[in-house]
Amino acid sequence: MIPGHGGVLDRMDSTILASVAMAVLVFGRPVLKAIAATRIFDELPPMDEVLGRRVTVLGSTGSIGVNTLDVIAHVRKLHGPDAMPIAALTAGGNVNLLIEQARAMKPALAVIGEEALLDELKAGLAGTGVEAVAGRQAVIEAAARPSEFVMVAIMGAAAIEPALATIRRGVIVALANKECVVAAGAVFREAMEKSGAQVLPVDSEHNAIFQVLGSGDAGEADLVTITASGGPFREWTLERMGAATVEEAVTHPNWAMGRKISLDSATLMNKGLELIEAHFLFALPPEKLGVVVHPQSIVHCLVGYEDGTTIAHLSAPDMRTPIAHALGWPRRIPSPSRRLDLARLGSLQFQAPAHDRFPALGLATNAMRAGGLACTVLNAANEVAVQAFLDRRIGFLDICRVVESTLATGLESNGVAGELDSVLGTDARARAVAQEQCRGVGAFKKVGT
Repeated sequence: MIPGHGGVLDRMDSTILASVAMAVLVFGRPVLKAIAATRIFDELPPMDEVLGRRVTVLGSTGSIGVNTLDVIAHVRKLHGPDAMPIAALTAGGNVNLLIEQARAMKPALAVIGEEALLDELKAGLAGTGVEAVAGRQAVIEAAARPSEFVMVAIMGAAAIEPALATIRRGVIVALANKECVVAAGAVFREAMEKSGAQVLPVDSEHNAIFQVLGSGDAGEADLVTITASGGPFREWTLERMGAATVEEAVTHPNWAMGRKISLDSATLMNKGLELIEAHFLFALPPEKLGVVVHPQSIVHCLVGYEDGTTIAHLSAPDMRTPIAHALGWPRRIPSPSRRLDLARLGSLQFQAPAHDRFPALGLATNAMRAGGLACTVLNAANEVAVQAFLDRRIGFLDICRVVESTLATGLESNGVAGELDSVLGTDARARAVAQEQCRGVGAFKKVGT
C-alpha cells in the first residue's frame, strides 16, 4: 500500500494476537504479493503501458495532489502530452486551483466537494470540454469511475468512502491517507481481499518500508523502525510548548505539508498513526515496530532482519519521490524530486523520542494494542482536537489531553471493527465527545494568538 502527506477535504482486532492474525490473512497478502511481484517479475510491463494508465486524483488541490500533478507534468515533458491521461480531479473547496489544474491537465471530469461552488467551477471550465460536478456523493462517484490508477490524497476520515469505492474497483490505488487505515483497517482489508486491488503506500515512511521489504521476506524482519523529524518542538520544554502558537506548530522544519499533518508532526501523533498504519499494511505485530527521531528526514525507515542485517531507505524530504514510485510501479519513472548529496550533507543524527513530552506516541501504541475500534476513536478525537487548536480554542498540550480523555470513555467497545457502519458510527460519537472535551478545556477563550 502507498500512504502520504497533505490532501484536501481537510476538514475524515481483539486481542493483539487476533488483530495480527486478521492483518496477516487479509492485509498482509495483497501487500506482500506486491512486494514479491516487485522482486520476481520475469518481465516488467512495457513503459507505454505504464504511461497509458488513466489517472484519477482524489484531493488534487492538497499538497499530495499538487505534487502528483507536478510529477505527471514532468513525465509529460519527457514523454509527450498524452502520457498519464487524467480521468478525474476532485477537490474540497479550493475551486480556483481546481480550475487551474483542470485547464492545464485536461481531465475528463472535475469535482468540487462544496456544492455551492459548482457554478463557479462550471464558469471557470467553460469551453474546455471538462465535465464539472459537485457534492460529496459526486466525489465518491468520481472514485468509482473507470481509471487504472487512483491517488487517494483526501485528508482525514473523509477519505474512507471514496477510498473504498476505489479499492472495490480492483485497480492500482496509491493511498496517501493514513487515517483510512487507522480508522477502518478491517473494512479496508476485506475490500482488498474481495477486489484484488493493488494498494500502494505513499507516506514516505510506508513507501520506504514497501521498497525495503522487497529485499527480504517480511516474516524475517525483526524490527521495522520508522523515522520522525521530531517536528518544530523537538527541543522545546513542556512549558514552552504549552504557549506554542498555531503559526509555530504548523511550521515544519523539513517538509512542505498541509496544516493538519504539520500539526500532527509537531505532537508526534503523525508518527503514532504511522505505527498503526504499518501494523495493518505489513501485518507486523506492535512489538516489531519502533520509532526513532531523525532530524534530517533523509532516512525514512530501517528494517532489521533476523540475520543481523539492517537495510535503510534514503531520499531527500520530497514527497514527489514516493509519488513517482507509486505512479510508475512496478517500473520507475522520472521525477523532478531533489537528489541526495551525502557528501554535502555530511552526517545523520538519530535519537530516541521523548515520550514524556510527546505522549501521542504512547496513546497511539496503546490503541493499536487494544484493537477493535480504539484506533477509530483515537483518530476521530485527534482530528477534532487538531482543528480546535487551529481555531485557537485550545492550547497545544491540550490536543493529547483531549484524545486521552476521549479514549477513556470506552467508546471503542460499542461496535465491530470490520463493519463500516460501526466505524462511521464510532467516529461520529468520538467526535461529539471530543468536541465536548475541547469546550471544557478551552473555557471559551482564544489561545495561541
